[in-house]
Amino acid sequence: MEENVIKIHKELYPISLLYGAGVAFRNKLFDWGYLRSKSFDVPVICIGNLAVGGTGKTPHTEYLIKLLHKSHQVAVLSRGYKRKTKGYRFATPQSNASEIGDEPYQIHAKFADIRVAVDENRCHGIEQLLELNDPKVGVVLLDDAFQHRYVKAGLTILLTDYHRLFSNDALLPAGRLRESIDGKKRAQIVIVTKCPHDLKPIDYNIITKELNLFPYQQLFFSCFRYGSLERIFPEVPSPKPQVRKLSSLQTDEQVLLLTGIASPATIMAQIETHTQHIDLLAFDDHHSFAKQDMQLIRERFHQLKGDRKLIITTEKDATRLIEHPALDDALKPYIYALPIEVEILQNQQHNFNQYIINYVTENPRNSLLPERKDAHKS
Repeated sequence: MEENVIKIHKELYPISLLYGAGVAFRNKLFDWGYLRSKSFDVPVICIGNLAVGGTGKTPHTEYLIKLLHKSHQVAVLSRGYKRKTKGYRFATPQSNASEIGDEPYQIHAKFADIRVAVDENRCHGIEQLLELNDPKVGVVLLDDAFQHRYVKAGLTILLTDYHRLFSNDALLPAGRLRESIDGKKRAQIVIVTKCPHDLKPIDYNIITKELNLFPYQQLFFSCFRYGSLERIFPEVPSPKPQVRKLSSLQTDEQVLLLTGIASPATIMAQIETHTQHIDLLAFDDHHSFAKQDMQLIRERFHQLKGDRKLIITTEKDATRLIEHPALDDALKPYIYALPIEVEILQNQQHNFNQYIINYVTENPRNSLLPERKDAHKS
C-alpha cells in the first residue's frame, strides 16, 4: 500500500478534545434515547462519512440511483449545501444550482425519473417526499447525512478516502474528523473510496486490519472511472464535438482544468495520462463563482498556447457555470465536463449490489438491519 501522509495539527489537540467531548455527548443522548431518531415507512439509505471534505458521496449516491431506479421510485434528499434558499425545496425543471445546491442539481439533471429534494430538516424533507403520489416514493437516499441522527436510516453506508482513512485521522480542528472513529459502529457498510484501480490483495488486507470493523459490518472498495468529455453548452453552435473520449486528448492539447472540489488531484492525474499541458485553476469546494472569477477564467484560457485548447471541469462545477451570467460566451464552445462513475473493486460488485437490493426489497418499512451484540463496544 502506498504511503499516505496525513497532516495532523497536534498543537490543536486540546481544542479537538473539547470538540470531541461535545460530539460524543450528543451521540450519547441519541444512544440513551433523550434525543429521538424517527423511522419512516419506506426504506431509507444514508450515505455519509466521518470526515469533512470529499470522499465521493455524490458519485456513490448516483451508483445507488442507477442500481435501483428501474425497479423502485427513488428519491434523493440532501441539505443542499451552499444553496441560496432555506427550508424544503423540491427540484423541478425550473430549478437551478442556486436554489437547491450544485450536487442535488447535478443529480436532478442526470436522472429525470427520480425525485430530488433538499431540506436542512431531513425528517421534514422525508415527510414531504412521502406525500408525493403517482407513483409513491419507494426508497429514500440521504446524501451526506451520517451525523443527522434525527432520521433512523435502515441502512447506513460510511465512506472513507483511501488516501485518508478515518482510522489514521484526528478530530477537528487537529484533523478532519467530524466525530470520533467510534461513530463507525452506526454503519452496516463501509466503503474505501478513491482506491487505485489495481488495488492489490496485500493492500486490501492491510486496510481491513486498520479499519478494524465489527463482525456485522461489510467492507467494500471502490474507485473512480471517468466517462467521456461532454460539452456543457451543447446548444451553442461549434465545430467542437459534443462528446469526446478522454483518450482522444492529444499530447499537444492545452487544458485549463477548472475545479471547485475538495481535491483536484485525482482528476488532474487522470488528464495527465493524456497531456502534460495542464493549467490548474482550483477554487474551494462548492465555490460560488463571482464576476471576477469569470474574468480570471477568461484570462487563464487565453494564456494557453496554440489553437488546440479546451476547458475541462467537473459535473458539479458545471452546474454553477451554466447559470452564471458573467461567463464569456466565447468560451462556451470550449468547456467540457468530465463525468465520474464508481466501480466496486475486488470482484465484490455483485455482492454489494445484492446487499443493497435485498435491503430495499425485504425491508419496505425501513426495518433497521440487525446488529451483532458487540455493535456498540468501544
